[in-house]
Amino acid sequence: MGAQKSIHAGKAKIDFNVDFSHKLSEAISSDQRSYGTLSSQIIGSLSVKHPNLFGRNEKLDILWDKGLKDSNILIALRRPRPEWYSQQSFVFQHSITPEIAVHGEPKNDFTRSESSGINLCRFSLGLDLDEPSTSNWLSTTSIKFEHIRPINDEGRSIIRDSDGFPITSSGNQNDNMVVLKQESEYAVVNDDSFSRLNFQMEQGLPLLPKWLVFNRFKFTASKGIKLGRTFLTTSLTGGSIVGDMAPCQAFTIGGFGNVRGYGEGAAGSGRSCLVANSELTVPLRNELQGAIFMDCGTDLNSSWLVPGNPALRHGKPGFGIGFGFGIRLNSRLGQVWVDYAINAFRGKGFYFGVNNVGS
Repeated sequence: MGAQKSIHAGKAKIDFNVDFSHKLSEAISSDQRSYGTLSSQIIGSLSVKHPNLFGRNEKLDILWDKGLKDSNILIALRRPRPEWYSQQSFVFQHSITPEIAVHGEPKNDFTRSESSGINLCRFSLGLDLDEPSTSNWLSTTSIKFEHIRPINDEGRSIIRDSDGFPITSSGNQNDNMVVLKQESEYAVVNDDSFSRLNFQMEQGLPLLPKWLVFNRFKFTASKGIKLGRTFLTTSLTGGSIVGDMAPCQAFTIGGFGNVRGYGEGAAGSGRSCLVANSELTVPLRNELQGAIFMDCGTDLNSSWLVPGNPALRHGKPGFGIGFGFGIRLNSRLGQVWVDYAINAFRGKGFYFGVNNVGS
């Protein structure tokens, strides 16, 4: 049972989508525990957009998402700029999410990850600077303060996991950091092919003695090419982190967008990672396409470098290989996709979702 509605209040636009879910959502959830309050059974989103907040073309975006076990509030104020200046955005975000990718326990031949009762309460406040595009390059610089506090399912702060290992880098109830991030992306797209290259570099700044100091690097290179009536897409993703780190900052192996056939993070987690994906799509009829794919990934034997080595304690292999097939349907909502994947341990699972949903 649900409701969708769009409302125009002056120049502001309000979109909301509320779904009162109970038994069905609990049945398909990876964690079968039920929650007692009514608010925990509400799945929905609320979006408020104002194109001219103070009469000088300042754009205000407010987004609220609520799931059975997670929530997210994002407030962004974007200031106008000339074309040759950076676009400034002031961003506030607060979220609560289950920490499944690193601390989750693999189940059913690694096809899903079950919550271990650890959730992350995140608060961040910062400034984004979108640089003017140059040729095929886009660049964004941001600086933000981030506060991460692990909590249990009842909302109380915790500092250790079920095995007694610390789940923060500081050893206290929270980790604080100021992060300077630089992201650059190169893209060339035409009807027969595309090429994309994305670099991300994060630097934790030592402004106070107990704040995290680290350098985290990640890249993604992808290529698509048309082969007759088919289209082949390949990508390679890798990254590494040096310096201070909390376990939740580890790179993970497994899940959609990573290695299909595994639950989120069920194949491994480490200070470094390397993931390769390939997919061949074939047109069937009208807006329907078929796809076959193969994914593989490894933590590059770096799981022992993560504080507490949660991957070893949960029996994760440190690598994953998955392959399967699926369908893609282009609709008014976006591209609807369904994948069936098999992993290296003969575990089987379905993945489904919608990409590029219009607002």
